[in-house]
Amino acid sequence: MTVLADSDRFAGELRRWRTRRRFSQLDLAIRADTTQRHLSFLEQGRSRPGRAMVVRLAESLDLPLRDRNELLLAAGYAPVYAESSLDAPELGPVREALERILDGHMPYPAVVVRPYGELVAANPAFAVLSEGAAPALLEPPVNVLRLALHPDGMARRVGNLAEWGRHITGSLRDQAVRAPGPGLAEFIEELDGYLPAPGPPADHLGFAVPLRLRVPEGELRLITTLTSFATAVDVTLSELRLEAFLPADETTAAILRKRADSR
Repeated sequence: MTVLADSDRFAGELRRWRTRRRFSQLDLAIRADTTQRHLSFLEQGRSRPGRAMVVRLAESLDLPLRDRNELLLAAGYAPVYAESSLDAPELGPVREALERILDGHMPYPAVVVRPYGELVAANPAFAVLSEGAAPALLEPPVNVLRLALHPDGMARRVGNLAEWGRHITGSLRDQAVRAPGPGLAEFIEELDGYLPAPGPPADHLGFAVPLRLRVPEGELRLITTLTSFATAVDVTLSELRLEAFLPADETTAAILRKRADSR
């Protein structure tokens, strides 16, 4: 299926993405198994790409699936990658797998989020992160990044907010470079506004910056891991991220185990 093509739009999008990825025309041509001359014609709007060529270019540029669909539309082709609702029957096995992972990560917190931190699911240990937060920050759709850095959220309990918070905003900036999205720049600016001025380098683990979170039982020291569906061919699935928190010391592990046992 094809739709009305706009050669100028496709040419502009192709140039924009190639420049953002810092590829020369020759670099991209080699990656996409075409010639620099043909790529130059595409970027000038002098040639119209075939559907397979658009897919190859999108793959070579390592575009997110949503942006691959947009590039296909710009070239006059229907999207290739489906965008299913998370509650659709075909994603049932995915939901079950995520639930098992969340449950299996207990007694430590774990969340599933969409882009920019929108909460999809969490295990019961997530309560240690959200406790004491203003009710407005916990109204759906919850944004876990805003919850983490907002002064009425976790921020007032974070012992290393300036350092840890800048890892969050730095990751978003990297995302904005690779795949800028609507409202992302404004969101980063909002989160930056919650952070205090950076101080001297903090004493942290040699391999990671832990979240130092105050709780009634003491201070938790948590490190995080991020997991994604690397082979996803559905837009919704490709954008999900599982963030799992792990104890950085035995004191943290003991506090979280005791909390889970008392439920």
